[in-house]
Amino acid sequence: MDVPEILEAAGLLVPEKTATENDVTVREVWEYLVADEWETALGLLEEFGDAGPLPLTFWETLGDAAEQLRMERSAAWCHWRCTEIRNGMIRADLTLRPAGEGRRTTPIDGAGVLRPMWDIGHRTATGERSVNIAALWLEEVPFLEPGGRCRVRLVPLVPSSWRQLEPGRRITMHEDRTVAGTAIVLEVRPPAAPSEG
Repeated sequence: MDVPEILEAAGLLVPEKTATENDVTVREVWEYLVADEWETALGLLEEFGDAGPLPLTFWETLGDAAEQLRMERSAAWCHWRCTEIRNGMIRADLTLRPAGEGRRTTPIDGAGVLRPMWDIGHRTATGERSVNIAALWLEEVPFLEPGGRCRVRLVPLVPSSWRQLEPGRRITMHEDRTVAGTAIVLEVRPPAAPSEG
Protein backbone atom coordinates (compact mmCIF):
# COMPACT_ATOMS: atom_id res chain seq x y z
CA MET A 1 0.00 0.00 0.00
CA ASP A 2 1.12 3.56 -0.58
CA VAL A 3 1.20 6.23 2.15
CA PRO A 4 -2.32 7.67 1.61
CA GLU A 5 -3.86 4.18 1.74
CA ILE A 6 -1.89 3.32 4.87
CA LEU A 7 -2.96 6.53 6.62
CA GLU A 8 -6.58 6.02 5.57
CA ALA A 9 -6.46 2.50 7.01
CA ALA A 10 -5.07 3.88 10.29
CA GLY A 11 -7.73 6.60 10.36
CA LEU A 12 -10.44 3.97 10.07
CA LEU A 13 -9.18 2.38 13.31
CA VAL A 14 -9.89 5.54 15.33
CA PRO A 15 -13.45 5.81 16.66
CA GLU A 16 -15.18 8.73 14.92
CA LYS A 17 -16.08 10.56 18.15
CA THR A 18 -12.51 10.43 19.48
CA ALA A 19 -10.76 13.80 19.78
CA THR A 20 -7.18 14.65 20.68
CA GLU A 21 -6.19 16.86 23.59
CA ASN A 22 -6.40 19.79 21.13
CA ASP A 23 -9.92 18.78 20.00
CA VAL A 24 -8.75 17.47 16.61
CA THR A 25 -11.16 14.88 15.23
CA VAL A 26 -10.79 12.13 12.66
CA ARG A 27 -12.80 14.23 10.20
CA GLU A 28 -10.03 16.86 10.27
CA VAL A 29 -7.42 14.18 9.60
CA TRP A 30 -9.38 13.14 6.50
CA GLU A 31 -9.20 16.75 5.27
CA TYR A 32 -5.40 16.65 5.46
CA LEU A 33 -5.36 13.31 3.64
CA VAL A 34 -7.51 14.71 0.82
CA ALA A 35 -5.10 17.66 0.55
CA ASP A 36 -2.10 15.26 0.33
CA GLU A 37 -0.67 16.66 3.58
CA TRP A 38 0.45 13.24 4.74
CA GLU A 39 3.02 14.30 7.34
CA THR A 40 0.43 16.49 9.08
CA ALA A 41 -2.15 13.69 8.95
CA LEU A 42 0.38 11.24 10.40
CA GLY A 43 1.26 13.63 13.24
CA LEU A 44 -2.40 14.12 14.09
CA LEU A 45 -3.10 10.40 14.01
CA GLU A 46 -0.22 9.87 16.47
CA GLU A 47 -1.97 12.26 18.89
CA PHE A 48 -5.04 9.99 19.01
CA GLY A 49 -2.95 7.47 20.95
CA ASP A 50 -3.24 9.68 24.04
CA ALA A 51 -7.02 10.07 23.65
CA GLY A 52 -7.67 6.41 24.37
CA PRO A 53 -6.29 2.96 23.74
CA LEU A 54 -5.97 2.07 20.08
CA PRO A 55 -5.29 -1.41 18.66
CA LEU A 56 -1.86 -2.74 17.81
CA THR A 57 -2.75 -2.64 14.09
CA PHE A 58 -3.24 1.15 14.33
CA TRP A 59 0.34 1.67 15.50
CA GLU A 60 1.76 -0.91 13.08
CA THR A 61 -0.01 0.84 10.21
CA LEU A 62 1.20 4.29 11.28
CA GLY A 63 4.73 2.93 11.65
CA ASP A 64 4.64 1.67 8.06
CA ALA A 65 3.50 5.09 6.83
CA ALA A 66 6.18 6.91 8.84
CA GLU A 67 8.85 4.64 7.40
CA GLN A 68 7.67 5.29 3.84
CA LEU A 69 7.69 9.04 4.56
CA ARG A 70 11.19 8.69 6.05
CA MET A 71 10.01 10.21 9.32
CA GLU A 72 12.43 8.31 11.55
CA ARG A 73 11.33 9.65 14.94
CA SER A 74 7.64 9.07 14.13
CA ALA A 75 8.41 5.53 12.96
CA ALA A 76 10.36 4.87 16.17
CA TRP A 77 7.45 6.26 18.24
CA CYS A 78 4.89 4.06 16.47
CA HIS A 79 7.03 0.96 16.94
CA TRP A 80 7.53 1.95 20.58
CA ARG A 81 3.75 2.15 21.06
CA CYS A 82 3.43 -1.37 19.57
CA THR A 83 5.89 -2.61 22.18
CA GLU A 84 3.93 -0.84 24.94
CA ILE A 85 0.80 -2.72 23.89
CA ARG A 86 2.64 -6.05 23.89
CA ASN A 87 4.72 -5.58 27.07
CA GLY A 88 2.87 -2.97 29.10
CA MET A 89 4.15 0.47 30.04
CA ILE A 90 5.15 2.43 33.12
CA ARG A 91 5.11 6.24 33.11
CA ALA A 92 7.38 7.90 35.65
CA ASP A 93 8.99 11.19 36.60
CA LEU A 94 12.75 10.58 36.22
CA THR A 95 15.58 12.68 37.67
CA LEU A 96 19.12 11.84 36.58
CA ARG A 97 22.04 12.33 38.94
CA PRO A 98 24.27 15.31 38.08
CA ALA A 99 27.39 14.59 36.02
CA GLY A 100 29.71 15.10 39.00
CA GLU A 101 27.76 12.62 41.15
CA GLY A 102 27.09 9.83 38.67
CA ARG A 103 28.86 7.86 35.97
CA ARG A 104 26.93 9.42 33.10
CA THR A 105 28.42 12.61 31.63
CA THR A 106 26.50 12.69 28.34
CA PRO A 107 22.77 13.17 27.65
CA ILE A 108 20.39 10.23 27.28
CA ASP A 109 18.80 9.80 23.85
CA GLY A 110 15.06 9.98 24.32
CA ALA A 111 13.89 7.73 21.48
CA GLY A 112 13.88 4.36 23.25
CA VAL A 113 17.53 3.51 22.60
CA LEU A 114 18.62 3.10 26.24
CA ARG A 115 17.66 -0.08 28.11
CA PRO A 116 18.87 0.51 31.66
CA MET A 117 18.48 -1.69 34.71
CA TRP A 118 15.90 -0.74 37.33
CA ASP A 119 15.73 -1.52 41.03
CA ILE A 120 11.99 -2.01 41.53
CA GLY A 121 12.27 -3.81 44.86
CA HIS A 122 13.11 -7.40 43.90
CA ARG A 123 15.66 -9.41 45.87
CA THR A 124 17.59 -12.58 45.12
CA ALA A 125 17.23 -15.71 47.27
CA THR A 126 20.21 -14.47 49.31
CA GLY A 127 18.63 -11.04 49.87
CA GLU A 128 20.75 -9.06 47.41
CA ARG A 129 19.26 -6.47 45.09
CA SER A 130 17.91 -7.86 41.82
CA VAL A 131 17.42 -5.50 38.89
CA ASN A 132 15.02 -5.61 35.96
CA ILE A 133 15.52 -4.19 32.48
CA ALA A 134 13.17 -1.74 30.79
CA ALA A 135 13.63 0.42 27.72
CA LEU A 136 13.31 4.17 28.23
CA TRP A 137 11.49 6.82 26.15
CA LEU A 138 11.58 10.51 27.12
CA GLU A 139 8.19 12.20 26.77
CA GLU A 140 9.02 15.88 26.84
CA VAL A 141 12.48 16.25 25.36
CA PRO A 142 14.64 14.53 22.73
CA PHE A 143 17.59 14.26 25.19
CA LEU A 144 17.98 14.37 28.96
CA GLU A 145 21.15 15.88 30.39
CA PRO A 146 22.76 14.58 33.58
CA GLY A 147 20.96 16.27 36.48
CA GLY A 148 17.87 16.78 34.29
CA ARG A 149 14.31 15.74 34.98
CA CYS A 150 11.40 14.73 32.74
CA ARG A 151 8.51 12.32 32.30
CA VAL A 152 9.49 8.97 30.85
CA ARG A 153 7.85 5.81 29.55
CA LEU A 154 9.34 2.44 30.40
CA VAL A 155 8.70 -0.80 28.54
CA PRO A 156 9.70 -3.85 30.61
CA LEU A 157 11.75 -6.59 29.01
CA VAL A 158 9.93 -9.15 31.20
CA PRO A 159 6.46 -7.69 31.91
CA SER A 160 5.54 -10.18 34.65
CA SER A 161 8.41 -8.87 36.80
CA TRP A 162 6.83 -5.41 36.95
CA ARG A 163 3.28 -6.36 38.02
CA GLN A 164 3.66 -5.21 41.63
CA LEU A 165 4.46 -1.58 40.72
CA GLU A 166 1.91 1.05 41.68
CA PRO A 167 1.76 4.84 41.22
CA GLY A 168 3.77 6.68 43.85
CA ARG A 169 6.48 4.01 44.10
CA ARG A 170 10.11 5.21 43.96
CA ILE A 171 12.42 3.17 41.70
CA THR A 172 16.07 3.66 40.79
CA MET A 173 17.79 3.51 37.41
CA HIS A 174 21.21 1.87 37.00
CA GLU A 175 23.66 1.73 34.12
CA ASP A 176 26.19 -0.03 36.35
CA ARG A 177 26.23 -0.74 40.10
CA THR A 178 25.76 2.94 40.95
CA VAL A 179 22.43 4.78 40.89
CA ALA A 180 22.07 6.78 37.66
CA GLY A 181 18.70 8.31 38.52
CA THR A 182 15.52 8.01 40.54
CA ALA A 183 11.95 7.90 39.30
CA ILE A 184 8.51 8.14 40.84
CA VAL A 185 5.96 5.87 39.14
CA LEU A 186 2.97 7.82 37.79
CA GLU A 187 1.04 5.18 35.87
CA VAL A 188 1.22 1.44 35.21
CA ARG A 189 -0.43 -0.15 32.19
CA PRO A 190 -0.33 -3.92 31.86
CA PRO A 191 0.19 -5.63 28.50
CA ALA A 192 -2.94 -5.73 26.35
CA ALA A 193 -4.93 -8.92 26.31
CA PRO A 194 -4.40 -10.83 23.02
CA SER A 195 -7.84 -9.76 21.73
CA GLU A 196 -7.02 -6.08 22.42
CA GLY A 197 -3.71 -6.10 20.54
